[in-house]
Amino acid sequence: MIAMPEEFRRTTVEREGEAGRAWLAALPGIVDGSLDRWGCVPDGEVMHGGVGVIVPVRRRDGERAVLKVSFPHPGNVHEPDAFVAWGGRGAVLLHERDDPRFAMLLERVGSSTLAQVEEGDAVVTAAGRLSRRLAVPAPPGLPRLREQADVWERQLREDARTLPHAVPRRTLDAALATVRELGRDQPDTLVHGDLHPRNILRAEREPWLAVDPKGYVGDPAYDGGTLLKSHALTLLGSDDLAGAVGRVLDVFAESAELDRERVRRWSQLQAVQAAFWGRRHGFRLARTGPLLDRVTQYADHLAALLTEGP
Repeated sequence: MIAMPEEFRRTTVEREGEAGRAWLAALPGIVDGSLDRWGCVPDGEVMHGGVGVIVPVRRRDGERAVLKVSFPHPGNVHEPDAFVAWGGRGAVLLHERDDPRFAMLLERVGSSTLAQVEEGDAVVTAAGRLSRRLAVPAPPGLPRLREQADVWERQLREDARTLPHAVPRRTLDAALATVRELGRDQPDTLVHGDLHPRNILRAEREPWLAVDPKGYVGDPAYDGGTLLKSHALTLLGSDDLAGAVGRVLDVFAESAELDRERVRRWSQLQAVQAAFWGRRHGFRLARTGPLLDRVTQYADHLAALLTEGP
């Protein structure tokens, strides 16, 4: 029976409570059953992400792969559907799937992420090019981002009303306008949904391949907002933050072949959402204390900056 990383156990229980504890108790059996069913043997140290474990394996024919088992959450349901739609184009290949157990057998690629290997324009260019490759006609049955627009608007208004915050009215109004004008009318295009440099891995078949998609259907420029939100922390000490943010928008829009203004507006909306989220839940980087205050203030500043249109 494979031992699960202690850090993964701890963070799962902290996040999911008793449901997480029960799932962790069942997880070794799920892993062992998947290994037997798909004829695999362990071939390396067990790794983990935020919501799942990754077991390097070898198949009967000697091919290297990874077994991924995720916590059963709605946000993880359509990951294998996205992999099927892409068929290895810009993303890792899906070999096998077991949807009731949230288990997948996936192509094994390198462990180095885009965030670890590249920096500056190279990160944004690689992510933009990958976003363009992943933007394909969506198959039926996947969640449409436009269906979340009403929820986004209600949450923005509730957060602005109930949370102590420093988000200017102009900034909030711009985010609400994006929800109304872009959020409710989106193309039927498959997008990654969580495209950031840690979800892009070095590979041999292609230079970079995506992992951990949400499998959303909507505006490809939405992924630009996700990228900027995660990449923005690397700009924290910039002498010219407006210029640095504007450069990210320029490079991503050009690389992804997208309208820069749409990328800016989605980025602004996600920055406002992040500013409120931090006040409610904290961030992975900081849950409490002075660092949380600093990151939250930075999210406020980024949201206001994107409102002005760098």
